[in-house]
Amino acid sequence: MTIPAPLSLHTETVRSEWIDYNGHMNVAYYVLAFDFATDAFLNYIGLDHGHKARANVTTFVGDMNVTYISEVVEGAPLRFTTQLLEYDAKKFRYFHSMYHAEEGFLAATNELLSLHIDLETRRVGAMAPEVIDRLRAIEESHSNIAIPDGAGRVLGMRRK
Repeated sequence: MTIPAPLSLHTETVRSEWIDYNGHMNVAYYVLAFDFATDAFLNYIGLDHGHKARANVTTFVGDMNVTYISEVVEGAPLRFTTQLLEYDAKKFRYFHSMYHAEEGFLAATNELLSLHIDLETRRVGAMAPEVIDRLRAIEESHSNIAIPDGAGRVLGMRRK
């Protein structure tokens, strides 16, 4: 099976209830739209609701960066790409890019560190071998593309 690099797993349309008093998508809804892209990624790697229920596990976001690049307005079609940056037995870091699906511009990015949680202990725990195998295959595919601009960024202000 060929794994796309990056993955394209989610599309969305900017909903009217996501628009704020400035006439564009409110910051909170960027995070929601990225969360839908995260759900698609989790399903793709095998951490879907069925697996989580059977194994009594889940994922928590341990850290996240959102970068707002260009505004989008009501009705704008969006497409998301996802790139796996790294993983180990208990966590994985990935990067979503949100594009205007018709005009092609980059609207925002979202980098996340997800933790695999054992719900019995409420602590970070190892992922199932089949999930690790899936992450390994994605990492191999994604190793041939550049790390996205902004990945690993630290929040701060430039001093003059």
